[in-house]
Amino acid sequence: MRIYHHIDDFERLENAVVTIGTFDGVHQGHRKIIAGIKELAQNTDGETVLLTFFPHPRMILHPEDENIKLINTINEKAELLEQLGIDHLIITPFSRDFSNQTAEEYIRDVLVNKIGTKKIVIGYDHRFGKDRQGGLQDLLRLSPVYGFEVVEIPEQDINEVAVSSTRIRTALLANDIDQANTFLGYPFFITGTVIRGDQIGRQIGYPTANIVIEERYKLIPADGIFAVYVIIDGMAHKGMAYIGTRPTVNGLTRNIEVNIFDFNQDIYNQRIRMEFIHFVRGDIKFSSLDELKVQLAQDKVDVAALLG
Repeated sequence: MRIYHHIDDFERLENAVVTIGTFDGVHQGHRKIIAGIKELAQNTDGETVLLTFFPHPRMILHPEDENIKLINTINEKAELLEQLGIDHLIITPFSRDFSNQTAEEYIRDVLVNKIGTKKIVIGYDHRFGKDRQGGLQDLLRLSPVYGFEVVEIPEQDINEVAVSSTRIRTALLANDIDQANTFLGYPFFITGTVIRGDQIGRQIGYPTANIVIEERYKLIPADGIFAVYVIIDGMAHKGMAYIGTRPTVNGLTRNIEVNIFDFNQDIYNQRIRMEFIHFVRGDIKFSSLDELKVQLAQDKVDVAALLG
């Protein structure tokens, strides 16, 4: 898959099969759409193009809203789309100027002249152009003018995508990891850099890798203990992760850390991936570090059983 970080970097194709959207989560519903455009491209000797936007349009149009949380960072999304076999991923910087194009300007200048769209696979509810006035009817009206075909995604499939995305976010915020992973079709994961912590875990026999997530918009599950796999240099390691403010030691900030089983390598400053498999328990304030240590011993037994 080739990735383009601006529409101007893209070299126009002769036979582009295009779909457009945020594709947050790249979940089971999205995968159905992607499978459709891949089949369409194969049957017409075309190339698949997925056009997405970053920052997310709501981040630009509603910068005051700090509650926008996405299932994937843009890099995580690109990784997932590459696994699905998309030929071209265009990540267009979203801006107010871009949003102020008329529907016809967007169709003519972006879809036709820049990309070379011959088929566009789109949902009935997709909106574009100034004040989101453009939609499916504009594409159908202008398709004979600019020589492309419109393939509408059935309403049932679009609703399935919307419902799935909402359920995934809701499930993650409620620590229903099992349901989130079912809708995603893969384990929810975070990627971040390991930084040096205050070594409290090491003092009580459970050293942890403290992970910092640079992308503030990344959705993080609710506080608690989780059974996880930690991917380091392509190798999967079992571990128990913690998300919370560490109330037992009067912590002031929300931390993400993981105790990796049977592992003692120095991974400071490395980027690692943590896949969430099961929720174990919520965060608890213990009366002492000794009490916390006893609970962590039980947590490790529970996590080991869950991961098998």
